[in-house]
Amino acid sequence: MRKMLLAALSRVLQGPAAAGRTGAVSEASRVMVASRNYGDFASEASFEIKKCDLHRLEEGPSTTAVMTREEGLHYYKTMQTIRRMELKSDQLYKQKIIRGFCHLYDGQEACCVGIEAAIKPTDHVITAYRAHGFTFTRGVPVREILAELTGRKGGCAKGKGGSMHMYTKNFYGGNGIVGAQVPLGAGIALACKYFGKNEVCLALYGDGAANQGQIFETYNMAALWKLPCIFICENNRYGMGTSVERAAASTDYYKRGYFIPGLRVDGMDVLCVREAVKFAADYCRAGKGPLVMELQTYRYHGHSMSDPGISYRTREEIQEVRSKSDPITLLKDRMVNNNLASVEELKEIDVAVRKEIEEAAQFATTDPEPPLEELGHHIYFNEPPFEVRGPNQWIKYKSVS
Repeated sequence: MRKMLLAALSRVLQGPAAAGRTGAVSEASRVMVASRNYGDFASEASFEIKKCDLHRLEEGPSTTAVMTREEGLHYYKTMQTIRRMELKSDQLYKQKIIRGFCHLYDGQEACCVGIEAAIKPTDHVITAYRAHGFTFTRGVPVREILAELTGRKGGCAKGKGGSMHMYTKNFYGGNGIVGAQVPLGAGIALACKYFGKNEVCLALYGDGAANQGQIFETYNMAALWKLPCIFICENNRYGMGTSVERAAASTDYYKRGYFIPGLRVDGMDVLCVREAVKFAADYCRAGKGPLVMELQTYRYHGHSMSDPGISYRTREEIQEVRSKSDPITLLKDRMVNNNLASVEELKEIDVAVRKEIEEAAQFATTDPEPPLEELGHHIYFNEPPFEVRGPNQWIKYKSVS
């Protein structure tokens, strides 16, 4: 096999002069990359990951993670897609094509990708309004997410939900009220237990919502009923423009459940998140009740599009996180240094992702808006149509399930 590849490389380099030396070298590079793709890469590698801080647990997740080449490429492409999707959303918002509330997820990609890698498609996820990444990892295509952001008929919520209200099977949003998704998540977990399904619900919230009273009420009920619920606090250090130190008397969010065991996890490392969520899911499936998890992460953009993100933190702080802890760069370095992928191969993924995002953006800006007569549609699921009175009492809309 190696002799055949060398012969092919030799033929390319000695090709017709009309092809030009640049074209020959480029073709030679592709042959060399192809030879590595099929022959020289490791199939998997083992990595040491950061030990989690524990609360009321005798032992925690493994500090060693095995990642296959296929898994690594999948994680990389997924995180890069979310990153590029959010940057495109930022661009469309500044062009006034996306309007209203919009909360971007770039910087936190390891959280949603690591979580999805650790659970089953039949498990349940509910989160707050920074939901684009979870919407994608739960299975919604980029074009439907961007079309929802631009309010188009082809959006995942028919253009009626926007940034904060996206849904798909076993994904319940996208919720605009701070902290309100947490008791809803406990309700989903109650349904899992009631119907005897070996499923778990992951209820996510931010450090800003962690001080909400309804969250502590939910902890109490979940512990009493031993619900299969993982409460996950995505601690990105700032609740809107307020640092965690200024907002919370205790910033050990993983201990906030008191009587509920907890974990504090490096949320910038996709493998660390994956192993921690696997541990937590197994814990809940074993009937031991709920678990609280804190993911230490960071958002690169401001809280929302109205927040420049630099009035309460410095540009130097943001740049330091990007240079030292970026989740995509960390995964890329691991894969290249452990012979799971080449730099050239990852660059090809980058190019393909950018193309996909541009095509999705084209769809999201040309797809028609939903017609006015559909304003009252989809209010209830699987109900017969009924008349819906709008703000103008002379106009009535017909509901369609």
